[in-house]
Amino acid sequence: MNITTSPRMIQKNVRDYPNLTAQYSKNEAGDFQPTTFAEMYSEILAYAAGLREAGIKRADHVGFISDNRKEWLISSLALHCLGAADVPRGCDSMAGELAYILSFGDCTSVILENETQLKKILSIRAQCPQIKMFIIIDNDFDKGPYQAELSGIRILGYREIMERGKTLGEEASIEAEIEQGKADDLATIIFTSGTTGEPKGVMLSHKNILHIAAHAPVALDNKPGEIWLTVLPVWHSFERAVQYIALYPGGGLAYSKPVGKIMLADCQKVRPVWMTSVPRIWEALRSGVYRNAASGSAVKKALFNFFVAVSAFHEKMKNMLRGRTPQFTRRIAILDILVSFIPFLLLYPLRCLGNILVFGKIKAMLGGRLKAAISGGAALPEAVDKFFTAAGVLVLEGYGLTEAAPVLAVRHFHNPVPETIGPPFPDMEVVIRNPETGKEMPPGEKGVLHARGDQIMLGYYKKPEETKKIIDSEGWLDSGDIGLKTWKGEIKLTGRAKDTIVLLGGENIEPVPIENKIRDSEYIDHAMVIGQDQKYLAALVVPNLERIEAYAKENSIPYMDAESLTKLSEIRDFIQSEITMRINQKAGFRGFEMIFRSLVLPKPFEPGIELSGKQDYKRHVIMEMYKKEIAELFSE
Repeated sequence: MNITTSPRMIQKNVRDYPNLTAQYSKNEAGDFQPTTFAEMYSEILAYAAGLREAGIKRADHVGFISDNRKEWLISSLALHCLGAADVPRGCDSMAGELAYILSFGDCTSVILENETQLKKILSIRAQCPQIKMFIIIDNDFDKGPYQAELSGIRILGYREIMERGKTLGEEASIEAEIEQGKADDLATIIFTSGTTGEPKGVMLSHKNILHIAAHAPVALDNKPGEIWLTVLPVWHSFERAVQYIALYPGGGLAYSKPVGKIMLADCQKVRPVWMTSVPRIWEALRSGVYRNAASGSAVKKALFNFFVAVSAFHEKMKNMLRGRTPQFTRRIAILDILVSFIPFLLLYPLRCLGNILVFGKIKAMLGGRLKAAISGGAALPEAVDKFFTAAGVLVLEGYGLTEAAPVLAVRHFHNPVPETIGPPFPDMEVVIRNPETGKEMPPGEKGVLHARGDQIMLGYYKKPEETKKIIDSEGWLDSGDIGLKTWKGEIKLTGRAKDTIVLLGGENIEPVPIENKIRDSEYIDHAMVIGQDQKYLAALVVPNLERIEAYAKENSIPYMDAESLTKLSEIRDFIQSEITMRINQKAGFRGFEMIFRSLVLPKPFEPGIELSGKQDYKRHVIMEMYKKEIAELFSE
């Protein structure tokens, strides 16, 4: 079977693995219920038939405001059966943002998760006059109060459409619709998060998204029947790609949430083989483990720190022995082997003991059979990476852009080279170019990453001039990210060209490595470095209030509440000392990269406001929100 569209991918699995589980979703009691590929395909065909009768047709754009759940995937694949494209966004999206996306995206129908989303869309109805139909997944609520606002708009329920589709008995005609689908057909329009301004609609074809899924096993070694725990917002391209990566070879999706207690409880229930997340989740897990160790006796804490240090060093020796040390300059392999062999052997028993006494509990917490986890959406902090590696939990850092559907690189399962995002994704060309001359840079030298391959987007919806700015006539995508290659071809990112800060003295600074290092502190959740056109750098800091309150109590610092605590000079001085401890010349930072002043913010960054869906800083938004305070940071 020629797998040219997402419905054909499901058809292939129905043929090869009809009884393997495609989806694990929770019932009202919170227990996971399996749906086989054969069962899911029947639901997709029925739902597609119901959608077609409701008026959805080929080339329609259908808005989709919902979080990750079983019905999301079935709805999306049913739209694809009909040749329609989904235009997704998460439930945490602001009304104004949705007004722009649905209007600019030419969505005449919108699938909504629940009543809350209906209220949100009705509040901006005047800005979206083209909408003619709402389909609501959780449709069990009183529609009476909305009748006036719904005038002229049809409103249907997910189950209503599904049941109607089953009675129509049009499976054969829907399969005929599937046969008309082509690889280059538009599958989805994913609007960028708006971290750099107005969102742009990234048009991805079936070929774009299936190219990622088809080649993923080369890098990840994912197999039929393996369970993937999914926790991220599915409107985002990373989680969207994961859905296809999991399903393509016959894997199954278990739907959870990015909330520590829920996610860990679900790990115990489904015991996933794979899980995906953004770095913030791994940071939170690491912080929780350290908190637990700190709450015990002095002996327990000392043993924990000892085994973390021993295991981290043992892993470093193992990497040297196996040739997994990133080679930004040429290395002599035999010397690495000679240096690492004896320490590797001597520390092996201690690492085994650490696995029994300490790290086995972490693995059990994640279900006990995790093959690997994939971290994407942002840079994985070095301290977090090293900790989980020491614990024996393999975290494969990946990298990409929505414009590339989105994966451009990922550490390979069988050869995970630390400090890198791995080699280019299979069947993908990646070069590092001098930003001024366009010349390809040799290994070890920085430049801007450019990529070319079948996963590169069709373009920005209704913005051809913007498309030309990022994709040249030869098909090369300018990522805007700064990085370098090792001599073996792995990639290391060092910053983003658009985020580069230029001081008054002309010094160019990449803020991301500095921010990641600051966030190594257990007392700091977020840090955004600022200083464009200033004499020095400063930072906006979101503290970890739980750890800061513990510090205040340990040091007898009186305070009224959490907000007042962040304003105390003792706390601000302490946060500045935490920054200085990490950002200094001994740690490898240059003098002009020091953080001379910091501002401790009273409230956390929130997705949809200060943070994008993948937890990137919306820098222009944050700068505007705190412009008065920022001005004071740079006042003499």
